[in-house]
Amino acid sequence: MRTVTAAVVRDLAPTGVLRASINLGNPVLAHGTARSPGGVTVDIAREVGARLQVPVELVCFDAARASYEAMATGRADVCFLAIEPAREAEVAFTAPYVLIEGVFAVPLASGFTTADEVDRAGVRIGVKRGSAYDLFLSRTLRHATVVRGDEGVDVFRAEGLEVAAGIGQPMAEYVARHPGVRLVEGAFMQIRQAVGTTVNRLPESVAFLREVVEELKADGFVARALSRAGQARTLVAPPA
Repeated sequence: MRTVTAAVVRDLAPTGVLRASINLGNPVLAHGTARSPGGVTVDIAREVGARLQVPVELVCFDAARASYEAMATGRADVCFLAIEPAREAEVAFTAPYVLIEGVFAVPLASGFTTADEVDRAGVRIGVKRGSAYDLFLSRTLRHATVVRGDEGVDVFRAEGLEVAAGIGQPMAEYVARHPGVRLVEGAFMQIRQAVGTTVNRLPESVAFLREVVEELKADGFVARALSRAGQARTLVAPPA
């Protein structure tokens, strides 16, 4: 790991505190409350602060779109978001530290059996507004349409949609609690969760974050953080 210069510290923590935007709406990455959050993103944020030798302020939100907006408007210094082209105009990302899957759920009577069958005319897919899978599906669907809500499964149920989209682990838990719903086979996307900061930061600052992420993957830090949070260690992304 390179020496952290005073310029990088000032650049990433201009207030003297590293403000980290945490999305509590993704249970794979974070859990708890705004007063007492936990999870792999919280652990990484604190480790980055420790290497910069500055205090860390965890700025918590319940959705990725709010976390992104905090980053883009200067209310946070670093964020934890999925890499998506719509975000890269504002956010300089590291390589991913965790890989998770986006999956579809459908009513038991649905004829869909695999994810690649879903993109058909007349099919409505419920998504969480501003999520990585909202951005991905909005960008890639050719025939089906996206219906946005505070939670994809909520709008799916409320409006009687054909399909719900979401993150693999919580979607599996949702299906287990709702016997009238099942998952379709396969993932429709790989969600690449990364650390980000604004694109106007110094190149050295972005390089520092990228090196930290690679070190934390390689030395087992990310795997241990996932395990402490009750998540699978196999979610750790491979080396960049």
